[in-house]
Amino acid sequence: MGINHRSELTVLGLPAERGRWLLIPLGTVVLMCLGTVYSWSIFRTPLEGELNLSATESLLPYTVALVFYAALMPVAGFFIPRIGARMVAIIGGIFLGAGYILSSFATNIGMLVLTYGVMAGTGVGVTYGVPMFVVARWFPEKKGLAMGATIVGFGLSPLITAPLANRLIDSYTVRPTLWILGSIFMMIVLGIATILKLPPKGWHPQQNSAKPTVTGFHSYPKKLLKSQSFYGLWGCYAIGTLIGLSAIGISGPVGEEIIKVNPETAAISVSLFALFNGFSRPLFGWLSDRFKPQYVAISSYTLVLIACVLMMNAQEGQLATYLIAFCLLWFCLGGWLAMAPTITLRFFNPDQYAQNYGIVFTAYGVGALTGTLAIGQIRDWFGTYTYAFYPMALFAIIGIVVASCLLKREQTRS
Repeated sequence: MGINHRSELTVLGLPAERGRWLLIPLGTVVLMCLGTVYSWSIFRTPLEGELNLSATESLLPYTVALVFYAALMPVAGFFIPRIGARMVAIIGGIFLGAGYILSSFATNIGMLVLTYGVMAGTGVGVTYGVPMFVVARWFPEKKGLAMGATIVGFGLSPLITAPLANRLIDSYTVRPTLWILGSIFMMIVLGIATILKLPPKGWHPQQNSAKPTVTGFHSYPKKLLKSQSFYGLWGCYAIGTLIGLSAIGISGPVGEEIIKVNPETAAISVSLFALFNGFSRPLFGWLSDRFKPQYVAISSYTLVLIACVLMMNAQEGQLATYLIAFCLLWFCLGGWLAMAPTITLRFFNPDQYAQNYGIVFTAYGVGALTGTLAIGQIRDWFGTYTYAFYPMALFAIIGIVVASCLLKREQTRS
């Protein structure tokens, strides 16, 4: 009875078991559009000149965009099961594209904050979880690998979209560039949204059709916020993003100030770091499928510790030390962006994944704000970024303890 239904199921015109693989690159493309939010520095300098903005003012749209991105994730997670992944993606795509397009008409910083910060940031937050929700449902037997491969797009986005934006700005100036990118992003997200669909409830690929019954033995905590494993995951994720986003923010300045590399070398180094940040995602997703999450988390924090010790002792001219340390730091941040959704699926009811991960994702927002504010304060106090690596190392040790004690599936009784 179920066999006929399975054999007739198609994805993008192909049998479901083959067609589902196309959803990963499509999701990657959507997340690549969203990840352009990290390329704000490309628009920032020309907008400072056109609108006569100070450096602090020109950072406001980016900061507000990140806040709305983090804040809207839980809201979108609540609505995905209620109005559908396709509709949520359409709404997010409209906000994203409109935010960029309207930014091209902004005549002051207030309008930029509203259009780029609030509208585009909302579009990113609303759309972000949709591709991962869809691929997680289509890949029940390899959720971590599928989500990690999909989320590569967000991490690698600046490598592709930043040079594209630069070239467009050189050819057309900054305002037409915002309009062009907004139009492209809206068309891409809306186009892909229309072909997204979820499998029937309980669907599993045929080669593993004997395995779904195993998941029936798993019981999940009835209330997320009363679960010890939730606080373990939330704490580990917050620590991972605090360290990783702090490192991302100071990658270039550390190279120039401590290692004394020239700005061109620092810029090339950051492109290398971004590659590690992107490709760690499918790897850590796969590891989180295969091994106990606390072991994967402890491995990540151990790599952070190694990186921090290297940078505590780094001297002028030690380019290799700098490259190894920051490749590890960016690598581990990318890892957490794949581990957190995968562990959410393992520990808690997969049917409520969208809203559960939305709540877990608040750890990202807390880690981002705390880390970036603290790192600047440390630089102001001590006059060097060297001392930033001491609290990073301390947080990595705390992360190891939290992961060892709390990052475990709860033994609940049904």
